[in-house]
Amino acid sequence: MTTQSISFFEASAPVSVPLETVAVRLHKVDDVAIVKDTLMKGTTLLLAGNDGPQQITANSLIPSGHKIALRAVAEGEAVRRYGQVIGFASRAIAPGEHVHTHNLNAQYFSRDYEYGVDARPIDYAPPAERRTFLGYRRPSGKVGTRNYIAVISTVNCSAHTAREIAHAFTPERLASYPNVDGVIAIAHQAGCANQIGGEDYVLLQRTLAGMAAHPNVGGYILVGLGCEANQISALVENYGLMDDSEAERHDPISLVIQEEGGIRKTIRAGITAVEQLLPVVNTTARTAEPVSELMVALQCGGSDGWSGVTANPVLGMVVDEIVRQGGTAVLAETPEIYGAEHLLIRRATSRDVGDKLVGQIHWWEEHTRLHGIEIDNNPSPGNKAGGLTTIYEKSLGAVAKGGTMPLAGVYDYAEPVTARGFTFMDTPGYDPVATTGQVAGGCNLVVFTTGRGSCFGFKPAPSIKVCTNTRTYDQMTEDMDLNAGQVLEGLPMEQVAAELLDIVIAVASGQPSKSEEQGVGEAEFIPWNLGGTL
Repeated sequence: MTTQSISFFEASAPVSVPLETVAVRLHKVDDVAIVKDTLMKGTTLLLAGNDGPQQITANSLIPSGHKIALRAVAEGEAVRRYGQVIGFASRAIAPGEHVHTHNLNAQYFSRDYEYGVDARPIDYAPPAERRTFLGYRRPSGKVGTRNYIAVISTVNCSAHTAREIAHAFTPERLASYPNVDGVIAIAHQAGCANQIGGEDYVLLQRTLAGMAAHPNVGGYILVGLGCEANQISALVENYGLMDDSEAERHDPISLVIQEEGGIRKTIRAGITAVEQLLPVVNTTARTAEPVSELMVALQCGGSDGWSGVTANPVLGMVVDEIVRQGGTAVLAETPEIYGAEHLLIRRATSRDVGDKLVGQIHWWEEHTRLHGIEIDNNPSPGNKAGGLTTIYEKSLGAVAKGGTMPLAGVYDYAEPVTARGFTFMDTPGYDPVATTGQVAGGCNLVVFTTGRGSCFGFKPAPSIKVCTNTRTYDQMTEDMDLNAGQVLEGLPMEQVAAELLDIVIAVASGQPSKSEEQGVGEAEFIPWNLGGTL
């Protein structure tokens, strides 16, 4: 793909240009194309056809990343992009018309669930092509990309105390422990006013247990208030938590504010506990580990019309290679695959895997109905400003992050991911909540695509941000790790994917991501709350 230097917004008179120089048509059956630069009203596009070139004239200004109609569409008729249905015409659409929220909407339509028809055997990389990264191997056999000490709050009432303990350990204070990447607080707003044993209680405990046992956590302490529903003793018992930071496994260090005598005394005790952990955690050094030990959380936020054209397909290529190397990738955000889930079911390795995903889709349909909300409340205003119109269009672009490999497993929120290969986890679409579940499930790295510009980071798993377009990348270079907009400028997608894989391996080996350089990632730990607050 190439982009033309002329600005069609500033052109003084209408011009005629081949469609492919100013827009991207992804599939031969698509009814729309995505314009590369702002397209001026009156610009005539030449579209190749079986009966010779067709002329389509833009009848309004169309912003970059937005859709132009390539044919007449009757009211109620399906509109296709990616070769798939992205919505239905809410009124008649003429060729050359801007296709967006004013004339396209989401209506329910049935999807054909053909289980496993696209699942293919994985052609694993031979030993000579296997790559490595420098990681922290744990006694459990898992491998981390970071080596943190975590101060884990069991309830919101101890969140401040946990943060104060963690924040006492500045880089200067940790200088004598080169193998420790930091001390972080895992704090949140939950832990009480929930039914013990209820859904929210189970979700929170499973999430906290996943963080305690995470391969990027070399040691941890638990901090509670004392009277909360989420008791430390129950968390330890229910999930068999044991601290692996010493040669002999033992119950984790726990502090209860009411028993310690208040906040200040608990902070002092917490600092002492971390000081005792530091030399032990520091004994673990990075060693060469196979890429098969990577488990990558796939995320997108602030998406735009280019997400499904550049960054997400580039990430999909990287996912295919990580799986080929024996590693794991975890797609998530169930409301943001809605309308594209049939494409994942076609890749399921078994009927059980496909059925679990179908069940999650049906749960969300019922969940939104009970709460009087619509799944198509997503895309967000920013997504729509960037050219995305319906949840179907957003979802079809989002699943591109998952590449082409078989769907090997489907997991509930924060459930430990045990299958290798390409997998899916049920989460909301809200990025921090979704990523919290993926990381609690074992993901030791996050790759996050964005078009509008996201400031996301996540501790303890480093987050790599991939920008969909050069304009946003240039505006936010301090926040973006890679510019996938180079694809629109003619750079082969394979080359950009190779660059991203190199960045993934470098960051996994300790190179700070852009968000890590700015210290972003502690506030983004947000466990999923289903709303059962008493």
